[in-house]
Order: sequence, then structure tokens, then C-alpha cells
Amino acid sequence: MKSCKIILICILTAWLLVSCSPSEGDAPGHEYMPDMFHSTAYEANLLDYYKFNTWGGTEDYMKYAMPRTPVKGTIPRGYAGMSMSDDPKAVAQHFVGLPMSGSVPYYYEDSDAERERAMAEIVENPYPITAAGLSSGKELYEIFCATCHGENGDGLGYLVRDDGGMYPAQPANFLLPEFVEASEGRYYHSIIYGKNVMGGYADKLSYEERWNVIHYIRGLQAKELKLAYDENENTLNSVGVPYATIAHLDQDHDHDESEAHDHDGEHHSDEEHGHDHDHGHGDAHH
Repeated sequence: MKSCKIILICILTAWLLVSCSPSEGDAPGHEYMPDMFHSTAYEANLLDYYKFNTWGGTEDYMKYAMPRTPVKGTIPRGYAGMSMSDDPKAVAQHFVGLPMSGSVPYYYEDSDAERERAMAEIVENPYPITAAGLSSGKELYEIFCATCHGENGDGLGYLVRDDGGMYPAQPANFLLPEFVEASEGRYYHSIIYGKNVMGGYADKLSYEERWNVIHYIRGLQAKELKLAYDENENTLNSVGVPYATIAHLDQDHDHDESEAHDHDGEHHSDEEHGHDHDHGHGDAHH
């Protein structure tokens, strides 16, 4: 009996020592019920190969885990609906203050000819000018753009400083007439694909963020020219719509609907009085 206890204690001790085996490198050590932790399915963007997975070897599993191109013809929900609208400005006002998801397809290739086409066809910012949009654009501009293009948009960023910059080419000066008069498409296409030694930012800025940055650049241009470009007024160009203008149009529309409704009510009231009058004549006749 005593020997049985000793044997049992030895077995338990050995089991504890094995179960507490230290991890090393990529090996986590012994795991309790490993199939509860390592899914036999595969997850996108996660390489978690395990010997009990049924997808072949590590290379096979890698192919399943790698990101894939969406099915042709599909578009993410959200911004895409607005971008495909015949009147993006009218649709944009319904998205102010609302969180958006998804992206927008861009039907221009990375070539000089397609760049010219984008400059000719993309002439309006689909978002109205708002204080929140300009604030967001400023923050993003200072993170992604100011290092090269300068805080004021004059092309004198930190990397082209007098004490020896690292940038091999002079960044664009947005304050020059050429860029003030440029269409929105010139900016948007450059954000998507980049230009010269500048890389693209399509993977860093969302659809709305790109347009906010463009709004902010327009604001810098207006400031340099002592013009207005904010949610109340735009004297820089004719393509940026201040949000106050849209809000005013909404108020006028609501007012017109209200007056039309009141007019219909008065019309019905007059008809009712007319019927009462006719009934009164009928009673008198009888």
C-alpha cells in the first residue's frame, strides 16, 4: 500500500514537472487542451499555424491567412454610396457628424494621362466646409504633410531646412498660383498615388480624411491671400461649399414646406366652411 502511494506521488510529481515546462522561442511550452486555443480554422491576417490544423503545412496556411482582393464588383458600405451619387454635395450633408465605414473605389490609374483626367473630372469637394473638418484636416496635415510641405503650405518643411535636409526634391508650394487655381482632382490623385518622390497615402488616410486635408490646404491658401475659407464663407473659389450655406438651404426648404402645409390647411378649412355654408342654405330652403 505504501509503495502504491509512493508510485502515485512520483507520477503526480512528474506530471506537474512536465506540465510546467518552460516556454522557449516560439514554443509556448505544454498547453492544457491546446485545441481550445489553436483554432483548426484559419483567420485572415493571422498566422497561427498549429500541427493539428488541417490546412496542410505552414506555407499552405500562410496562403489562407494573407489578405485578399475583394470580389470584383463589390464595394464596402459607407462612403461609396455618396461618391457614386449624381449630387454628392446634397448627399454629403446627411453624413455630417455621422461615423462612416468603408472606402470608395477610385477609377483612375497611376499614370500621367489618368492624372490629367482626374484633374479635369474631379473638380468639387464632396464634403462641405465645416469647423470639425478643417480641424481634422489640420491635424492630419501636420502629421503627414507638414514635414515636407511646411506648416504654412509653402513647401518649406523640416526635411528641406537650410542646415541640410534629407529630401531629394523640393516639395510643392501650395501657395503658388498654380496650386491655388488647381482642381481638387490634382490634390486627391496625388494623395492616392503620390507624385515624384512623394509616396501615396491611400492606405493611411480614409476617404473623408483625404478631403479634410484638401479643405485645410485650401484654408492655408485663403489665409495667405487674406480671403475666407471656413464653414460660414468661401471667397477663395467656387467649389468649396460652406456648411452654413447648406444649413440655410435646409432651413429655407423646411420653411417652404411648412408654408405649403399651412396653405393646404387653410384651403381645406375654406372648403369646409363652404360646405357648412351650403348646408345652411339648404336648411333655410327647407
